[in-house]
Amino acid sequence: MKAALLQLNVSDDPVANLPVTVQLVRDAAAQGAQFILTPEVTNCVSTSREHQKSVLQLEADDITLAALRQVASDTDIWLLIGSLALKTVDADGRFANRSFLIAPDGSIAARYDKIHMFDVQINETETYRESAGYRPGTQAVMAQTPFANIGLSICYDMRFPLLYQALASAGAQILTAPAAFSPVTGAAHWHALLRARAIETGCFVLAPAQTGTHASTNHKTRDTYGHSLVVDPWGEVILDAKTDTGVYIFDLNMEKGVAARQKVPSLANRRRFSDP
Repeated sequence: MKAALLQLNVSDDPVANLPVTVQLVRDAAAQGAQFILTPEVTNCVSTSREHQKSVLQLEADDITLAALRQVASDTDIWLLIGSLALKTVDADGRFANRSFLIAPDGSIAARYDKIHMFDVQINETETYRESAGYRPGTQAVMAQTPFANIGLSICYDMRFPLLYQALASAGAQILTAPAAFSPVTGAAHWHALLRARAIETGCFVLAPAQTGTHASTNHKTRDTYGHSLVVDPWGEVILDAKTDTGVYIFDLNMEKGVAARQKVPSLANRRRFSDP
């Protein structure tokens, strides 16, 4: 089947971002893609918690989710919304970083809240404390579709291989890893991490990404790495979108996963052991 990654450069204005995203989804569907994936924080990239409070919405009210559910139904496609930044009813006021798998009838087939928070200091000028604004999820999620079982993850999750091994052991054949990756860590680790997750599980890894410098309103801008990737179950990169925004079409041959797991059955060969 044909599938597509969307590489986006969204601003901190969900209303302005939405028509661009919708049009790219429609363009991908017009090119024959039956499974289309968008990046992390498809609705809003922002470094300001106060700004996010003013523009983000609860899931039930979110305009991006509603519009993309409609376009999935209109075009009869499976759509992975890599994630949306959403308000929650949590007492501490933190947001959710939530991925959605949308079925061809527009229904929500699966939700996944990002488990691992990006709390790092990359250098003296680049620090992230995702957990200050977002509350972590607690549940791994795998969704069944007519074409494959899909294990959901988001960005920083990719540094934690046990999550992906659990998804693959539960039957996942495709692992999704939408991201808004830092340029510094992207250049150093992006390709290596995604290839490793594919090799150790025998799964396709599909990683749509944000790219470039993101426009903002009266606060610090943010840069992301781009390089949306498709890695096959043998660890070969079959698509690298580099740094341009747009639609990137590729073929999904699920037999590759079967062949890879037969050659190196590492999941079946795992053994329990005691900690040192």
